[in-house]
Amino acid sequence: MQKTRNLILILGDQLDPQGPSLEGADPTQDVVVMAEVASEIERYPNHKQRVVLFLAAMRHFKEDLIARGFRVIYQHLDANAPAPDLPAFLGAQIVRWQPEGVVLTTPGRHDLTVALTNEAEQAGIPLDMRPDTHFFCSKESFSVWAQGRKSLVMEYFYRDMRKQYGYLMQGSKPVGGTWNYDKENRGTFSKNGPQNLPPSTVYSPDAITQAVCQSVEQHFPNLYGSTEAFGWPVTPTDAHAALDDFIENRLPHFGTYQDAMWTDEPFLYHARLAAALNLKLINPRTVCDRAVAAYAAGAAPLNAVEGFIRQVLGWREFIRGVYWHHMPAYINHNALQANNPLPDLFWTGNTRMRCMQQVVQQLLQYGYAHHIQRLMVSGLFALLYRAEPAAVQTWFMAMYVDAVEWVTLPNTIGMSQYADGGVVGTKPYIATGKYIKRMSNYCKGCAYNPDLATGPEACPFTTLYWDFLMEHEATLGSNRRMGFQLKNLQRKSHAQREAIAERATVVHELAQTGAL
Repeated sequence: MQKTRNLILILGDQLDPQGPSLEGADPTQDVVVMAEVASEIERYPNHKQRVVLFLAAMRHFKEDLIARGFRVIYQHLDANAPAPDLPAFLGAQIVRWQPEGVVLTTPGRHDLTVALTNEAEQAGIPLDMRPDTHFFCSKESFSVWAQGRKSLVMEYFYRDMRKQYGYLMQGSKPVGGTWNYDKENRGTFSKNGPQNLPPSTVYSPDAITQAVCQSVEQHFPNLYGSTEAFGWPVTPTDAHAALDDFIENRLPHFGTYQDAMWTDEPFLYHARLAAALNLKLINPRTVCDRAVAAYAAGAAPLNAVEGFIRQVLGWREFIRGVYWHHMPAYINHNALQANNPLPDLFWTGNTRMRCMQQVVQQLLQYGYAHHIQRLMVSGLFALLYRAEPAAVQTWFMAMYVDAVEWVTLPNTIGMSQYADGGVVGTKPYIATGKYIKRMSNYCKGCAYNPDLATGPEACPFTTLYWDFLMEHEATLGSNRRMGFQLKNLQRKSHAQREAIAERATVVHELAQTGAL
């Protein structure tokens, strides 16, 4: 057997043709190994489209490597005697190929990083674990930035990243004189709803992706959702086409309407590039460069481009830094001691709350909901309901095609559920049903009234909002950003508080029995 120099392990979210693991790779001396393992799929009660996305992208990547002349060992789901997990797969390949060393890009998950490192050490094989250069900010650079700070505020990090990389900068000042145009990015649609929306771009499954769909349906028939509507980018070519569509057709209106929601309109002006970015099918530098070029050419307004850059260069990089800075302890945070089981309506969409019905049914069909639907509908209800943060994290990982742990965990535990006590968000993001009424048409025709906190027609969001404030009044009293909301609570009489608490108990009972 030909001598093997390096065994190159490539994971399902490391599908960059120019990724770190392939730098200096020699097809005549190195062997690339990849694996589909059931344990990764069964780690969460996954959405079928999330599984299809990963496996289809992996299989396309394998074919690209073969076309480039690499020897690729690829374990399929239906392989005979498959390795049960990724460390076992790596160990088996080390035994088979007896390489001089193992090359691996740092995984996006803390536990997997530890497990693969241990596997190589136990085999006595040198491990070259390379930094993931996909990101603007390295883990080490973030730790330096975070050192000595009492709180990690994304806005400050974002400004430093703008200065460092020069996006939307004039010297040391931001283009337009303002760092953040968030106040101009909260537009809502008129009563007629969004007009002249660009058609949804769908990437029709080719033979490889169709085979994956069949395999997932065969091996995992009880997963959530369906493969029928699958149309996500699974190759770099598809990902760049999705970027083209966003820049040309959606970015001009993205800023104004990025927080808006509308019945039966799941995509609106959103880019839907997160899945492709997280699998490394496209580079964030390319994405940011194209957005800034659109502004420079007069093809997109500043509020839209700044808002998009803030998501990619700011929030995405910030949230990854938080993950690595605080793991492994971060996953167990539960600062508000929320311990209620997540209601079944999160998995079925069977509820009279029209907003939750819209979001969950949309998720079941597409595996997608945009950031406000995540934070201020599904995430908000889970927070107000006092659902256990770990259960909410499981749900977000399972139901969203773009979910990977480094981004989903701090977004859920920190931003959405405030379970980290203020590491990510400086306050709990809570609101009554009136917020949803203002930002959408979901409340039209709903069984519940967002203006009411008590009685059978009271909106569960509004009821639970006040009940949440009552429960955590003492804890949140020292948070200056909660002052306005707590002052409004203090205006409630004893009788009003009792009525809210009684209705909150009913809401919980209805949710638990599937009658909410």
